[in-house]
Amino acid sequence: MALYSMTGYASAQMDWPSADPTATRRQRLGLEIRSVNSRFLDLSLRLPDEWRSHETALRELLTQQLRRGKVELRLYVERSPADGPIEPAPALLQQLNRLQDTVTSWLPDAQPLSVAEVLRLAEGQTTQVAVPASALTPWVKRTLKQLNEARQREGQKLAEALLERTRQLHRLAEQARPLVPQLVESQRQKFLERWREALQTAATGITPAAAEERALTEATAFAIRIDVAEEITRLLAHLQEIERLLQHPPAEGVGKRLDFLIQELHREANTLGYKSAVLEMTRISVDMKVLIEQMREQVQNLE
Repeated sequence: MALYSMTGYASAQMDWPSADPTATRRQRLGLEIRSVNSRFLDLSLRLPDEWRSHETALRELLTQQLRRGKVELRLYVERSPADGPIEPAPALLQQLNRLQDTVTSWLPDAQPLSVAEVLRLAEGQTTQVAVPASALTPWVKRTLKQLNEARQREGQKLAEALLERTRQLHRLAEQARPLVPQLVESQRQKFLERWREALQTAATGITPAAAEERALTEATAFAIRIDVAEEITRLLAHLQEIERLLQHPPAEGVGKRLDFLIQELHREANTLGYKSAVLEMTRISVDMKVLIEQMREQVQNLE
């Protein structure tokens, strides 16, 4: 399965005869589909009134192809300024003439229609385009395919960026792993030296063997408190799962799963910082949280 971003854009145009059988100019129809990230699938269709009968079919088509994202589909009639004014159809002119006669018969002081007003009415009349579902559906499908291709390209780039950050997190975890035994041994020696100094300066009545045992007990308790081996193991396991999802995305999408795994990564990185007893471990924790935050922002764009 491919990996898709929720951000994408596609557009298309199609020439179609006017609904007026006497009109000689073909209408150019425009279609735009754009999507941005969203927690759920949110569809918005902007259609001319004469195309509202296709709304249900279009929603079903979008739902079949998309899982998440705020998606807007817009259908419109496109006219170029170079086309010049639209020539009114004879049937429209006859209708306007009858209406004007009716109005002036009741309202003698009413002003007659100007040429500009007639042209505006003619333009509104010719923008009504009846497109059957047999032509509209394949056209929308082709445009939707372009949208998915754009979303797939962006999704691949996001996956590459995320995989690069997982590699950086792997390196930081490997830097943190040997720090714990070194720190435990260093603290054990410090505890022993402190107890020896205390025995030399005070008559506590404690034998050297008992003092050493007590120092080792405190050193052990300290080692348990600062041990981050479990956190590093869980962090590496989360990274492996993220890499698996990015390289082999499931059919139902990866966005929500990755959201959860990013939260777990953040939790482990915070624990590393909380248990840190040396400056180097603190630096590693901060660097991890920066990378994880960057991953979180990118994951929000994945479907």
